[in-house]
Amino acid sequence: MGFREVYPEDIDLNEPVFIEFDGLPVPFFIEEFQPKGTTKALVRLTGVKSLADAEELVGKDVSVEEGTLDLEEEEGLGDITGWTLVQDGGTEIGTVEDYEDIPGNPCIYVETAAGSKMIPLHEDLIVDADPEARRLTMRIPSGLLD
Repeated sequence: MGFREVYPEDIDLNEPVFIEFDGLPVPFFIEEFQPKGTTKALVRLTGVKSLADAEELVGKDVSVEEGTLDLEEEEGLGDITGWTLVQDGGTEIGTVEDYEDIPGNPCIYVETAAGSKMIPLHEDLIVDADPEARRLTMRIPSGLLD
């Protein structure tokens, strides 16, 4: 399951999510929820017991009722402009200037001493995100900062 406007940590797991079938929202409750990075999660829904059941849901939009979101706890990664980007190991890279949600490859633009750099914001590269310190620690592959 991917998230476009809602972050995994914002979803109230005690409330249903809705999947549209024939123009009508059908409620499903979440049985298991495992975040996979900042924009995806592995989710088991009630009533989805087989691969055939799951295949019926592929590509369908999932929504939640507006009142069931917990948006006050902390900032999501969708608004990380102004955060400090740090390489795993402690080296400060620069300041996040922008975020671009490219389908399948979200990226951040970071202002470094050598100019602006585009860095993929892939879940496998994120080591830590600290909203209080406004600090994002990543394992940035060599060559991306050259």
